[in-house]
Amino acid sequence: MNPQPNSHANNTEEPSSGLSVALAWLFVGVPLMWGVSQTFIKALTLFR
Repeated sequence: MNPQPNSHANNTEEPSSGLSVALAWLFVGVPLMWGVSQTFIKALTLFR
């Protein structure tokens, strides 16, 4: 019975740079915050 090689031992990916993580958060965060702000603005009309 031969043990299977550990898949993590052959991992050659480099860690993410801070810039790519920041760009990914902006790519998701900006539209998300725009949608939340628009929802809040439209909800305010219910209470006027």
